[in-house]
Amino acid sequence: MSRRKKAHAHANHERWLVSYADFITLLFAFFVVLYASAQVDNKKIAQVSAAIEGGFQQLGAFSGSGTVLLPSPEQKAGTPPPSNVIDLANGSKGGGYSPDVNLLKKQLEEALGEEIKKHEIEMRVTPEGLVVSLREVGFFNSGDATLLVDGQNTLTRIAGVLNEKGFHVRVEGHTDNMPIHTSRFRSNWELSTARATEVVSLLIEKHGFDPSQISAAGYSQYRPIASNDTEEGRQSNRRVDLVVVARTNRSDAKSEPVLAASGQ
Repeated sequence: MSRRKKAHAHANHERWLVSYADFITLLFAFFVVLYASAQVDNKKIAQVSAAIEGGFQQLGAFSGSGTVLLPSPEQKAGTPPPSNVIDLANGSKGGGYSPDVNLLKKQLEEALGEEIKKHEIEMRVTPEGLVVSLREVGFFNSGDATLLVDGQNTLTRIAGVLNEKGFHVRVEGHTDNMPIHTSRFRSNWELSTARATEVVSLLIEKHGFDPSQISAAGYSQYRPIASNDTEEGRQSNRRVDLVVVARTNRSDAKSEPVLAASGQ
């Protein structure tokens, strides 16, 4: 009697599809996680960007035209920004405190016509705002940081225009590239800073400026507006700049700023 041969089971060569499907599922999940992480990072970057831009705004670095603070992700489209959000495109705050640079420049030109004719004062509009340059001639003796009497009288007229409008003012001291080493000042850094501090002190103590809305900085020879290769250029570089940064409501000058996310 013949034995019936056992039939061999059919070999399944498609089991690799199970492993392949698992691999594709895991790969899909991996990219979903990457995408979600990227969305979180964008929000963090926007927050960091807003914080940096808010800091520069306090220093006046981005005042003027050319930069816009975009709404934050939480702010609905079409909703007006809070009253203390800075609108850098217009150089103003949402509450309507908009400095008219041209009007301010005109008022200062009327108050300082004689000094402008003598080239003791120059004014220019920059992306940071209106800059009023007090040249060394008429304001300081060479190598000294004490404001001359005539210079103090001129500063009184400048303060009368700026202080009543509540502008933020950054006072910057600048020098030429000629080295200085005296019993009082060892370098141009010290001279430029001392001159800026002298002006700030007078504006606060004598003219009632709000200390929270004024600051001093010394830049030595490193921000020239003319060539130091000529005497005329060096004279232009020896100056104290009053940079009109912004205008705020004094009642909330000490409140925390609300920052919107920036698209820049």
